[in-house]
Amino acid sequence: MRECTPALFNQVVDAEQTARVCAEIDDALAQVKRGEMSREDFETFKAEQKKRLAIFTPHATFPQGRRANEDAVPSGLSMYDADHIAPCPQGAGSLYRRLVEHALAKQPVADEGMKAELRRLGICLVHVTPSAEGFRLFFAVPEGMSLEEAQRWMSRQLGDADYDGCVKDLARCSFVVPRSYVLYLDEQELFRERTSAAAGHGGGDGQEGAGKATEPEPRPAPPELKFKGIPYADIVGEWWLRTGGEPQEGERNVKLHKLAVNLRAICDNRREVLMAVMPRCGLAEAELRSIVDSACKEEPKGVSRLMASIIDQLSLSIGHSDEDWDDGAVNVFSSTVNVQCNKLPIGLRESLVGVPASMHMPVLCSVLPIAAAYADQVEVEYCDGNRQRLGLMSIIRGEQASGKSVCKNAVDVWKRQLDEEDAMARRREEEWKERKKGRKANEKAPDDPKVLVRMVPVTVSCSTLLKRFKNSCGHTLYSFGEELDTLRKTNGAGSWSSKYDIYRLSFDQGEWGQDYNSDQAESGVVKVAYNWTMLGTNGAMRKCFKADNIENGLSSRILVAEMPDSSFSKMPKFSRRSAEDEARIQEAVTRLRSYSGFVDTPRLRKAIEAWVEEMRVEAAKDIDRVKDIYRKRAAVIGFRCGVVFHLLSGGKRESKACLDFALMMADYTLRQQIAAFGEALEGQFVDARSEVQRYGSNHSVFDQLPPTFTMGDLRALKRGFCGEAALRKIISRWYRDHWIEKTDKGHWRKLPAT
Repeated sequence: MRECTPALFNQVVDAEQTARVCAEIDDALAQVKRGEMSREDFETFKAEQKKRLAIFTPHATFPQGRRANEDAVPSGLSMYDADHIAPCPQGAGSLYRRLVEHALAKQPVADEGMKAELRRLGICLVHVTPSAEGFRLFFAVPEGMSLEEAQRWMSRQLGDADYDGCVKDLARCSFVVPRSYVLYLDEQELFRERTSAAAGHGGGDGQEGAGKATEPEPRPAPPELKFKGIPYADIVGEWWLRTGGEPQEGERNVKLHKLAVNLRAICDNRREVLMAVMPRCGLAEAELRSIVDSACKEEPKGVSRLMASIIDQLSLSIGHSDEDWDDGAVNVFSSTVNVQCNKLPIGLRESLVGVPASMHMPVLCSVLPIAAAYADQVEVEYCDGNRQRLGLMSIIRGEQASGKSVCKNAVDVWKRQLDEEDAMARRREEEWKERKKGRKANEKAPDDPKVLVRMVPVTVSCSTLLKRFKNSCGHTLYSFGEELDTLRKTNGAGSWSSKYDIYRLSFDQGEWGQDYNSDQAESGVVKVAYNWTMLGTNGAMRKCFKADNIENGLSSRILVAEMPDSSFSKMPKFSRRSAEDEARIQEAVTRLRSYSGFVDTPRLRKAIEAWVEEMRVEAAKDIDRVKDIYRKRAAVIGFRCGVVFHLLSGGKRESKACLDFALMMADYTLRQQIAAFGEALEGQFVDARSEVQRYGSNHSVFDQLPPTFTMGDLRALKRGFCGEAALRKIISRWYRDHWIEKTDKGHWRKLPAT
């Protein structure tokens, strides 16, 4: 990087390309004003064109040739960036108003009195920004002030005018504009050597003369931080490659925030590690720390699929094996979470014996529905005041040979008591069928024994299933299916759509039935109490839950778990449960069956109510309808899982471990539902020609809006995701919740959080 000398500065501002680029941006802005180009397209065009401009670093020089804060030698100048100057804000001082007038007209300052005022404030350069929507001025930093303090000071001198508060790091650059954009220039002051350091940047104490900048003291290079042998720098570099490159000006905060959210899961959510490995991209330490703090506010939610894929690829390149991973930590090759086995109650803890840590969540999700089915005489009150039974349905999805059989092995132990009881009932039923078939023509048929059979195959016919419900005596039926594709194929017989309704009603024990005149067909209306667990591939699940039937509600009622990605990994190692472990699971089954009547869980209700409200706020800020829909039943599923935990723990006052487990399950359910069904559901909310694009909980639309915004700002952020009616509705909700207030006909202002 060449130091910007007066000769180089004059050469660049007089270059034909500089003038041509800025003229093209001006022409595009004129098209926007005529309605020939959208604001969104203009911003994209402007960002691309500005890349062709030379840059000027007013805050510092970089003798090492690398524009980075650690290599910077402060220049003693600060850049004041005023964006969107029309209309001029109320309260701005006279000098600021006159600068706005000159910027709008692109007229150089000629008035000697105004020049004297600029010199008094140490201002050495004022120029219009490309597209003439703002101006920038460069001024000498008053002694003892940091860049941020100097900009606040300049704002006060200009009448508390608005400015870009992000312009406060040494590596900040400004695009060089043509001579015609320059409103005021004092070359002697602009290129004068100053005391190196603005306060707070470690470049000097401000007591030296103005003759020479002090060199920063050499410091040893920090050790390269690694994750399981992979340098964080490599991880970040691969992340930029997969997400469109390093952030450009105007998108740094959003992109760095998203990177921080993804890195924190492999940094154990430790802020000091995250601060050390995060790239600066021109941001000051204070601003980067603010981004890191924001990213670490919530509990870690596991490693994203993209980050897991990056770690997977980089680990293969350096020869890692699965043995390098800590079994007690998050497995980056899957979307699982860290399950603390020692805090699980009887039954659940033994279910995970001999199971690799990466498969803990799928196994838990497979056994919770049958555990809830055993506690079918329990009634609980949800945080909305309604009473519920423990209806749960789960699908464990994973590619072929992903180890789903580990779930079957756990469920097989849990269902032993039902299998033994059903075996006796089925023998009675077979004997009755034989007597009925062998009776004489004039002999009366034997009475139907009406046996209780609770374990039914997933391929059971609707007529037989209705019969099982009628004979259930208020108990919950249960099914386990090893292949979801087997269930899908029953669609050819017309039974899938009917069962689809049955499954949906079973979540809250709704009524279902059928009515036939024939004596050969089962008729009646029953309460549907039916839990199940199914295993299947991702392809089979996509075929069962197509875009045209996701919205009917079943997808939000299902607890989805994902098997870890085992691509190119070594074979996982399992171990068998001991007889004592299996006996403990049977003890847990007996304990669940012993409960009946109303069980009060006030602490659990309160925790889930707080969680679902937190998700509501996130969804409202993101205008994320998918999250808003799935959060509600994810909370119910998490609550019911918490009740099972509570019952297995002894049924006394809910423990903190119980509350943590319920919140973990609610959060996991929400993320898995969005991952499995969210794109298809969202596709029903948007125009078919629009690209489906969602913002996540850490990429909030509300937070991205400026302090004062218009409907156009909101529309630009959503990029066609919401129609006008939906945008007006969310504005209305924000206003009702006292998040914003209306300032005039087309503007709203964000209110501080209370």
